[in-house]
Amino acid sequence: MPYLKLTTNAAISKEQSPKLLSQFSQLLAKETGKPERYVMVELIGDKDMLFGGSSEPLAYVECKSIGLSAQQAKLLSAAIPQLLASELQLSAERVYIEFSACPAEFWGWNGSTFG
Repeated sequence: MPYLKLTTNAAISKEQSPKLLSQFSQLLAKETGKPERYVMVELIGDKDMLFGGSSEPLAYVECKSIGLSAQQAKLLSAAIPQLLASELQLSAERVYIEFSACPAEFWGWNGSTFG
């Protein structure tokens, strides 16, 4: 049930995409304590975006999960920019992350909900 969507103005090559998807999937599973088989990751690169009046490389990340805690958000808020810096050379100060904790009864899967 954890979901991460990365939108960036940086180009993500066909070679980078599978590695990034895997790295984010593993990171989200680890930090949320959820099985990776429930993790979904979406990457959208090369978008027209502006942050602080500048089109320098930037990213907007949405991170949602059932039962996401403030502590988990804090850990992910440190780990996600590190991964983006390493793989896409994005500065942490050019990354916004939106965290959402969703009640289990409002997250559907396999014809039902988790609550």
